[in-house]
Amino acid sequence: MESNLPAILQALIEARVAFILVGGLAAAIQGAPIHTYDVDIVFAQDAENMSRLLEVLELLDAIFRIQPSRRLRPNLSHLSGSGHINLQTRYGPLDVLTNIGDNLRYKDLLNLSTPMRIDESTTIQVLGLQTLIQLKEQLGTEKDRAMLPILRRTLIESQKS
Repeated sequence: MESNLPAILQALIEARVAFILVGGLAAAIQGAPIHTYDVDIVFAQDAENMSRLLEVLELLDAIFRIQPSRRLRPNLSHLSGSGHINLQTRYGPLDVLTNIGDNLRYKDLLNLSTPMRIDESTTIQVLGLQTLIQLKEQLGTEKDRAMLPILRRTLIESQKS
């Protein structure tokens, strides 16, 4: 299946889900020359927002990536918990996160994110490069360490403009 990550974002936007884009796509939108294969979001965990998110997940035919043959679907109790929900949708992978780093939740990340225009009429909250760098440094996986020089260089270049 070919990924269509913009379609995932569009579904979230159209449903008015409150989320912050994090991860590789957040870096790419800010100019980092990287490829990413999924959408990572941190979402607000209030009841109305979780209901809207659940509707989008149903629309996207989202299932858990672990044991895809069982076609397990996320429900409200999954969204109400904590941690990461790794899903496969009709348009590609979507990681729905309740928190990142040192238990940073949606409300904590709002001041660390920036509204960014992704097309002529659509703006979304995107986690800032400085915070993405700090998170990658904390995680310290091989993949994270490999991405750090690219993110740092992108941050420097963005500060020049």
